[in-house]
This record gives sequence, C-alpha cells and structure tokens, in this order.
Amino acid sequence: MTDNSKSLKKRIFDIIQIGNVGDIPSRLFDIGITVVILASLAAAICSTYDELDAYSGLINGVEMVTVIIFTIEYILRVWTADILYPDRSFGRAVLSFIFSGTGIVDLLTFFPYYLPVFLPAGAVAFRIFRVFRIFRLFKINSRYDAFNVIIDVIMRKRKQIFSSVVMVLILMIASSLCMYSMEHEVQPEVFKNAFSGIWWSASTLLTIGYGDIYPITVGGRIMAIVISFLGVGMVAIPTGIISAGFVESYTRLHRNNADSKNLSSGVFSCILDSDHPWHNRKVSEITLPPRSIIASIVRNGNEIPVSEDTVLLEDDMIILTDTKKPSG
Repeated sequence: MTDNSKSLKKRIFDIIQIGNVGDIPSRLFDIGITVVILASLAAAICSTYDELDAYSGLINGVEMVTVIIFTIEYILRVWTADILYPDRSFGRAVLSFIFSGTGIVDLLTFFPYYLPVFLPAGAVAFRIFRVFRIFRLFKINSRYDAFNVIIDVIMRKRKQIFSSVVMVLILMIASSLCMYSMEHEVQPEVFKNAFSGIWWSASTLLTIGYGDIYPITVGGRIMAIVISFLGVGMVAIPTGIISAGFVESYTRLHRNNADSKNLSSGVFSCILDSDHPWHNRKVSEITLPPRSIIASIVRNGNEIPVSEDTVLLEDDMIILTDTKKPSG
C-alpha cells in the first residue's frame, strides 16, 4: 500500500470515529450519521401507521437511503479495521471488528434489509428481522462518550446484577410451586401443573398484576400478599445497584477531574499526539508505567469513563495515578 493510500485510510478512519472538536469533517460526520439514524427510526415508526400508507413511497425511499449509508459506513469501518487494531494483521483486524459488539450492531442495522433481495422466496418470513432496526439506537449511543457511562456501570456491577436476577428467578419458581399446592385443587384448569403459575408469579413479582390468573383460596391470597411484598424488594435490588453504580461513576469522574487540575504528587498527565504509541489503541492494549493506572481521560474538555475497550485518540489528556502509597 502506498503512502497516499495509507494517509487516505488514516484520514477516513479519523472521520468515521467519534470526532474531536477541532476536526470539522469528523464532527460533521458524527452529526450527519446521527441525523440518518433518527431518520431511519422515524421511517420505521411511520411505516407502522395505516394512515400514512399514502406516503409509503417516501417512507420506503428514506429507509433505502439510510440503509445504503449504513452499508457504506460499515464497509469503511471494515476497511479501516487494521488502524483500530494496529497490532494485528488486516485479516485478523477485520474479524475482530466484525465480531465485536460495535461490529455486530452495525451489521444488524442494515443486513436484514437485504435478506428478501437475496432470498425472495422467504421475503415474508424475513420481515421479522426488521425488528433489528431498533439496534440503530445503539449506533447513536456509540457516537457519544457520555452515554457509555451506562455501559460502564452495567459492566462494573454485572456480578451484583446477575446475583439479584438469579434471586428473582428463584423466588419466582418457589412462589409458583407454593401457589400450585394452594390452588390446584380448587382451580385445576388455571393451575394445571407446578409451572403453570410462572406467569402469575412473574406478573406479581414484577408488580404488573395482569389479573388473568389469581388465587381464590384464603391460603393462596395470603401467599400472594407475601409474594407481592417480597417482589417489591426483589425488583428494587437491581435498581439500587445500578443507581449506586451511577453515583460511584460520577463521583470518581469529579474526583479525577479535580486531581487532573491540581496534578498533585503521584498524579501526572500526558496529551497524545498522532505519533504517540498509545494513539488509536485500546486501554487494554497499552503498557503503563510501573505501579501506574489511568485515573481518567479528558477528551474535548470532558471526562469520559475509562474501560478496557476505550480507544485513545489524538489530543486526549491521559491522567495517570501512581498506585504506590506515599511514605509516612
């Protein structure tokens, strides 16, 4: 590949990545792709209204144009994958992007649109894949680092969230078995077997209270009251975990921001340029100085959450903290 081709690829990569404030083409691309995503979602919503059948041609045209734009963007991201993964060969870099979370979301935003074209006999069956258009919402999320705080919180609290979900499932099964033993004799058609109360327990624990299945015996109603109270507490657990995670995340960002301004002993910073070995590399791929960790990253004047998948860009300020405890 010639130097001109490498420069062109690098420039395209910089444009399609989340742009810096000073890079006007990149910022315009961010705004443009966001507008395209919103237009695509608007077309998907409008297509569900029978009253708008007269505008079906316009709606289908908007959808076709947005799908073409998503396809071109995906091809460009595949082509520049070796810049995103500089330590891998082109083939391995392409595979890494395709099977990454971002690559899968990008593919699902446009690929189902082409399925009826390649397999017209199954066009009706492939309509179900149109639901994947909702993944375009995640493309908006990927354009802005502030939204990634949500992902960061969920990833850091995933073990606690998983434990709380398991507790809810255990309580759901236990309540279903108890309700079966209470209600089967008087409602054999409603509570047919041990798992027929799963729908009742789910609607009760999750405070939906649909009302199509309900106990009629005294013991069953007492059991339902107890399960309802337990359900409120069980559902509140993952909510509390996520809320605490947000508080911790923003507290850490504010603390790191204060440290980056004071740059006291044990805290130092560096600003990446295009020649820096950390440029365009993920946090998990760089080698830090001994006993040092990345406390925060300042991008365009804003703190962004630090995770292993965060890609370091040009002009990023990296705040490093020495983990060695001061003497005395």
